[in-house]
Amino acid sequence: MAVLLSSLRLFTPAQIAIYRRIPRLCSSVQRSYTSDTSSSSADRSSSVLERYKDAQKYFRRRLEATYHRFSNTADHTVIHGHHHVYVIENDGIYRFNNQQSEQVLDLGEVTGGEEETGFQNEERLHWSLQRVRLSPKEKHLAATLKCSRSEKLRCVVVRLEEKHLLPLGSRHIRLTLDKVFTFEWASDDVLFYTALEDLRSSAVFRLELTSGGSRITCVYEETSPDVFVEVSLSRDRQILTISCNSRTSSEVLISRLSTPRVEPAVVQPRQQGLLYHVEHWKGQLIILANTGPGQEYQVVTAPLSGTSLPSWVSLFSPDPGTVIRDMDVVGDHCVLVARTPLSQLVLIVVPLTDGKEAYTVQLPSWACAIEIQKPGLADQQETLEFLISSPARPPAAYRLHPDGGLLLSGGGDGSSSRSPAEFFTTRLEACSPDGTLVPITLLHAEPVEGLSQAPLLVSVYGAYGRDLNMDFSPEARLLLEQGWALAYCHVRGGGERGLSWHRQARVEGKQKGVEDLRSCLLHLFSAGVSAPSLTALSACSAGAVPVGALCNRQPGLLQSVALQAPFLDVLGTMEDRSLPLTLEDADEWGDPEKSPEHRSIIASYCPLQNITPQRYPSMLLTAYSGDARVPLAGVLKYTQLLKKAVHTHTSTNPECEPAPSIVLNIQPGANHHGPEDFEQLLEEEALKLAFLYTELGLDLPRPSRKRRRSLNTNRRSS
Repeated sequence: MAVLLSSLRLFTPAQIAIYRRIPRLCSSVQRSYTSDTSSSSADRSSSVLERYKDAQKYFRRRLEATYHRFSNTADHTVIHGHHHVYVIENDGIYRFNNQQSEQVLDLGEVTGGEEETGFQNEERLHWSLQRVRLSPKEKHLAATLKCSRSEKLRCVVVRLEEKHLLPLGSRHIRLTLDKVFTFEWASDDVLFYTALEDLRSSAVFRLELTSGGSRITCVYEETSPDVFVEVSLSRDRQILTISCNSRTSSEVLISRLSTPRVEPAVVQPRQQGLLYHVEHWKGQLIILANTGPGQEYQVVTAPLSGTSLPSWVSLFSPDPGTVIRDMDVVGDHCVLVARTPLSQLVLIVVPLTDGKEAYTVQLPSWACAIEIQKPGLADQQETLEFLISSPARPPAAYRLHPDGGLLLSGGGDGSSSRSPAEFFTTRLEACSPDGTLVPITLLHAEPVEGLSQAPLLVSVYGAYGRDLNMDFSPEARLLLEQGWALAYCHVRGGGERGLSWHRQARVEGKQKGVEDLRSCLLHLFSAGVSAPSLTALSACSAGAVPVGALCNRQPGLLQSVALQAPFLDVLGTMEDRSLPLTLEDADEWGDPEKSPEHRSIIASYCPLQNITPQRYPSMLLTAYSGDARVPLAGVLKYTQLLKKAVHTHTSTNPECEPAPSIVLNIQPGANHHGPEDFEQLLEEEALKLAFLYTELGLDLPRPSRKRRRSLNTNRRSS
């Protein structure tokens, strides 16, 4: 499946979904803690957090119960080989055949060396499986693992050809490689992979397994510092692709698996502004390229005999307003994941023999996120299997048969208690000052006209051309069940309305994302949804930029803010060229070192640069001590300046209401995407809910009468 977005400050959405997958609920855990850079500041943080302690304990219990309600939700933990079915569990990988099971990989054997990390014994590291690939004839299995408190990656190659693997021993592990990011089998004994170094993947290696050991050679090395390299297989397993993507250009190299030792050939040399991604079908390349109207994505074809741009022939362009977000080739069809102008997901099926016969497959109106399943060795290539979800609905399995346009549901979604059908999904549009209509997805349990007194949690991102994450969230589900309204603002800078949506809010246009967010809030209030005193904003990473900028400009629009791994010091970060992503991020934020104009623009909206004494919303800032993507120093400096501004305002305005709470919660490790381990996840999310309820002045939710009667009955029967 083509990935439309290059490596950004965050991993791809599919990888994030893997990191936050529910089956890790039973994983080994370590205690989380709150710390700061000095003992005195740590003491102050602890005393502030005491205010939320009781509510945090309450929400921890509620969250744990909510998570376990959905612990049986289906995901991609089953892989079908030619001879066995492989199941991914928390402690390793098992395979099944004729009702017999055996373990093929034990994580305990390959995750040693924790003593080198510097963490205490009681804070044991947790490793999670990321990707698993079977070799073509099921001779080997390769799997990558990620460490919970660092960016450390490890790849393990396991021998599968023995008839019986138990008792499991290290003799079955042929090789262990560090820093492996993406990888694919070209044959049973040849593995291509990329390595991650300082958050950058710039080289492709070829691992050849021989009877006497192994041999590794470098087959490609990228010299440009802003280009990220990945390897992938075409869906028909005929072509290996090496994708070299920057934020503004692409270059793809292909290698036929029938001749894996031949040097990869360039499809189209990179040129500024040209983005493209490649699939294969019956000796032709199916290319998704931004050569359509308005430099948006369209589908083109090219013969393998001549793949450069002049040979590209247009096959399909979507209607105006509908944008392509991803592409797959299934049988004789190209299946596109697309978004409508209101940011609703649809599938577009394009017959590869005649693009004019394309048709649209409507997905359920509640669908907000989609994850395509990579087929196993024995899976049918003529069907597309995928999961759709929303923040309120756990992933539900669907299967598309492109030949007949048949969309089949795979069954239940693992929900219990309140039916997901009782939650509304309303799609709105807010008008920004320049006349641009900005999509809003509103989730709620009551009709819109009954939401005037409902607490409102607003989520936003708006950077790097990424869609706002709207995967299933047990935390969101819990809030909806307690009567909250949840608004997801698809502001410019994201990708919900195509490549132009991103281009409009890059570098010089970054202010537009802030204006869009403000317009979304005003539109919600004018539509009768909640009020500023009951409104909270939530964001992570680069999503903190529009939130922080809005708090500086118009803090009265909201009551509280919860930020995770927040990017708040844009100017300071972009001026520091020693940081791993600064050069790559220049296309997104600008280059203040080379351009005084860029420096002035960044300084005009940078959250840290524009703090001023005024009445700010209460803020919960969760940061990670080893986060290489968002340096902790910037979060610390922002917090210090914000507390100083709040103190100045309250001391000079003694008649004003009590000062807002500014809470800095520093966690150990490099968990930029959030905790890997369940206990730490529960602690962080419970603190967030305790903070929101306290700062919005809400009473803690209580079980309904029906549920209380059930609980009392259970107690009597026990």
